[in-house]
Amino acid sequence: MATKHEQILDHIDSLSVGSKISVRGIAKALNVSEGTAYRAIKEAENQDLVSTIERVGTIRIEKKKRENIERLTFAEIINIVDGQVLGGREGLYKTLSKFVIGAMKLDAMMRYTEAGSLLIVGNRTNAHELAVKEGAAVLVTGGFDTTDAVKRLADEKKLPVISTSYDTFTVAAMINRAIYDQLIKKEIVLVNDIYTPFDEAKFLTTKDCVQDWHRLNEETLHSRYPVVDLKNRVVGMITSKDVIGKEKQIRIDKVMTKNPMIVHTKTSLANAAHMMVWEGIELMPVVDPAHKLQGIISRQDVLKALQQIQRQPQVGETIDDLITSQLELGEAENGEYSLKTKVTPQMTNQLGTMSYGVFTSLITESTSRLLTKHKKGDLVVENISVFFIKPVQLESEIEIKPEILEVGRKFAKVDVEVHHDQSIVGKALLMAQLIDR
Repeated sequence: MATKHEQILDHIDSLSVGSKISVRGIAKALNVSEGTAYRAIKEAENQDLVSTIERVGTIRIEKKKRENIERLTFAEIINIVDGQVLGGREGLYKTLSKFVIGAMKLDAMMRYTEAGSLLIVGNRTNAHELAVKEGAAVLVTGGFDTTDAVKRLADEKKLPVISTSYDTFTVAAMINRAIYDQLIKKEIVLVNDIYTPFDEAKFLTTKDCVQDWHRLNEETLHSRYPVVDLKNRVVGMITSKDVIGKEKQIRIDKVMTKNPMIVHTKTSLANAAHMMVWEGIELMPVVDPAHKLQGIISRQDVLKALQQIQRQPQVGETIDDLITSQLELGEAENGEYSLKTKVTPQMTNQLGTMSYGVFTSLITESTSRLLTKHKKGDLVVENISVFFIKPVQLESEIEIKPEILEVGRKFAKVDVEVHHDQSIVGKALLMAQLIDR
């Protein structure tokens, strides 16, 4: 029998995209308390079933596929441009394929405006109407309104007409920046992209016995399994160490390791890798916000994905990418390894000198390149101790000299000096764990 919480989630899932949802409405429709309805709606938001936006309310949405994450929904556009909906509210969660700036004659504008696009235009109501007829949404700039006829047409076609106080070109720049940010996000691999899902994962329950572990071990040749309770919530992990010398009739919950480390589907791969490397964990359960088992992720999965990422071209560049892409190999002197770069505007703080964050990024990148040169694998930083830093102004040429103090199979200690005009402007000590390639 499904709980009231699960019944509400099923009800929300069955609603059509664009349906408006309220705590009071759910409570009345399903005869539950408003507190229960509120908690279920929050859970639905975590599951990307609904979204709440200012001046619009909570609406049933369509889950975006990860491969289309670089496309924005019209609801996201509202948040970006601080806009308000004039019509076509039910189409807010459609995605736009492209945007068109309406700074041209009407016939030329319509040649570029197509279904699924967004026309960004000022107080030109004839353009608003033609765009909606073509299947395009409209973003009216300068704080202008549109006609009632356009609003009715937008409602009929379920295509949003949005108004914003910003001018046309400011809005275009804001949307372009948002799309670029989404491209960067697209490349950040999450646990959700690589984990083994629930229906393929092997696990045990608290009612199982040690002999069930042996059965699974013979079947899969694996030695680690999550343990769940009767509600599928992860309560422990069981490994070969836990069952050695134990009677086969002993229940799993008597010998398992309780409160295991877990990850969520939205945990970044880098974070999962750090946890597994530092804790020496070979396998982790993947859970939802209610701690229910969603699947498993292995250390082998993580390392394979990290290696795959390194072979992929990057489309969106972060500030770190912009900074480190400018590093050039310095001239070898007494066998020393060094990298050179110039302090550009992106690398400075409000005082016009190199920022502390950029300094640490350069230290990490130079250390990584030095260890790669020695074929020691990729690093996971444990600690950076910056014990001297002097202001370095804009346009200055700097040289970074990392030197390995100690290195083992899984650990490295590196001293880094930063020079400008033959004097030291920064010193740091970096300690890192190494991940085999």
